[in-house]
Amino acid sequence: MNLNNDGARTPNMVIDITDAERAIFYRKTYAHVAGALLAFILVESVFLNIPSLVEFMLSLTQGYLWLVLLGAFWLASSIANNFAHALDRTKQYIGLGLYVIIEALIFVPLLYIAMYYSGGFEMIKQAGIVTLFLFAGLTAVVFMTNTNFSFLKTALTIGFFIALGLIVAGILFGFELGLWFSVLMVVFAGGCILYQTSQIKYEYHEDQYVGAALGLFASFMLLFWYILQLFMSRD
Repeated sequence: MNLNNDGARTPNMVIDITDAERAIFYRKTYAHVAGALLAFILVESVFLNIPSLVEFMLSLTQGYLWLVLLGAFWLASSIANNFAHALDRTKQYIGLGLYVIIEALIFVPLLYIAMYYSGGFEMIKQAGIVTLFLFAGLTAVVFMTNTNFSFLKTALTIGFFIALGLIVAGILFGFELGLWFSVLMVVFAGGCILYQTSQIKYEYHEDQYVGAALGLFASFMLLFWYILQLFMSRD
């Protein structure tokens, strides 16, 4: 670490630290991603076994209520992300924990319907395995090629607003977005993973592994959402 004008230690950028220190940062980051995924599974298993909660979340998928839910999810996600990137370590973990909970909540309707379609967890397991392999493959692309995918930021921002506009239009005018929208969103989520992985290599400080983990976890869950949608569209 460096010293600032007040004599306090300030963290270095990951790109500027030694290979050994960088390996520690990566290990901490992906360990927190794994921890977030495990926590999501545990929390989701509890939520899906609360009939009143499942019924309530299913009711929010109807019409304009889905827009309200998406708005609440976006607001809570922003708060969680800000906490996860705070200087205080406790706030960082509160942010990551909050994000896991809100992801588990918004996934309740989708996972419940997927279980209904497949008669169990088989479809969910298959989608999860595909998501995990794609996530690992895209991560490997960044680390093995040493390509900085930060240039994707503009395209991802534009893509986000286009996707959001289509989702809102679909809700307001009552049309289905269809299979191709899910395919395009899988591509979009893949781009997010490439971008987020590049961020942890080039843009984060060595003590920001919790915030880095949240970004990767969010991209993983987005990819899982639309891969599961694709699996469900087969039936």
